Amino acid sequence: MTQATAAIIGTGVIGAGWAARYLANGYRVKAWDPGENAHEKLKESIENAWPSLEKLGLKDEASIDNLTFYDTLEDACEDADIVQESAPEVVELKCSLLKQISECAPTDAIIGSSTSGFKPSVLQENVALPERLVVTHPFNPVYLLPLVEVVGGEKTAADAINKAQRIYKSLGMHPLHVRKEIDGHLSDRLLEALWRENLHLVNDGIATTGELDDAITYGPGLRWALMGTNLTYHLAGGDTGMRHMLKQFGPALKLPWTKLEAPELTESLIDRMVEGTHEQAANRSVKELEQLRDNCLVAIMEALAQYEVGAGKVLSDHRKTV
Repeated sequence: MTQATAAIIGTGVIGAGWAARYLANGYRVKAWDPGENAHEKLKESIENAWPSLEKLGLKDEASIDNLTFYDTLEDACEDADIVQESAPEVVELKCSLLKQISECAPTDAIIGSSTSGFKPSVLQENVALPERLVVTHPFNPVYLLPLVEVVGGEKTAADAINKAQRIYKSLGMHPLHVRKEIDGHLSDRLLEALWRENLHLVNDGIATTGELDDAITYGPGLRWALMGTNLTYHLAGGDTGMRHMLKQFGPALKLPWTKLEAPELTESLIDRMVEGTHEQAANRSVKELEQLRDNCLVAIMEALAQYEVGAGKVLSDHRKTV
């Protein structure tokens, strides 16, 4: 059986995460990024992620040695089964790269954009064979978190969406088909609302970044590992579920509890956010915190796998294919 090939265009945090996940699943990975020392940074990121991937289980042909870094985008895209674009969130840059990718990638290759907010219809305007371009938005760390939002544009073929979903499922992911394209897709729209409220609470001097993180990690965050907002609130209604919950707590929606418009990012607010998170980091490097995060995520997924729920079920199902 021919080894599948993934081209990674853009090897920052997200692109490197994609590379690690593909490598862990036995793919040959061809990478390109014009940034300074991009090759060395990519190898360092993958090596940092590999211990966690080993704990979850590697495919038979999985190896960091299956990674090759190329000097040109064209060479990286040649003979790829799927091309994963993960450039910075600048629409002009993404559109230019995707046009180049579409002109040199095999005609049957899926072209996936990791964009966190742009609609696929905008990205595919100048793409050759635009029917194969799909937004495939993952979550950091890509090599551990199973969610990937799959979004088609006006010109995307249904076959391309189905093919993309099959590929991501084979990578041990949960492909969520976003049926109607919308700015920010689904998850980021939910996260953005929480983020804006977070900024207001810091800006107004009500709480520190650490206190706000505690408000999530010790409570709602633990529930979110297996249930989303809707099912959680269904349980809050007791035996009669969501109907009783809405009747009991619905009136609170009229109260001025939240501010959905973001506050002005003044230098003072930026300083508070930087100082707060620096204090939380407690002199630990980003790489050290990544390792801590990864170890905790593996433990959580292992625990959930025992009950075949949430990300644990995705992991359990994927292990059956290894």
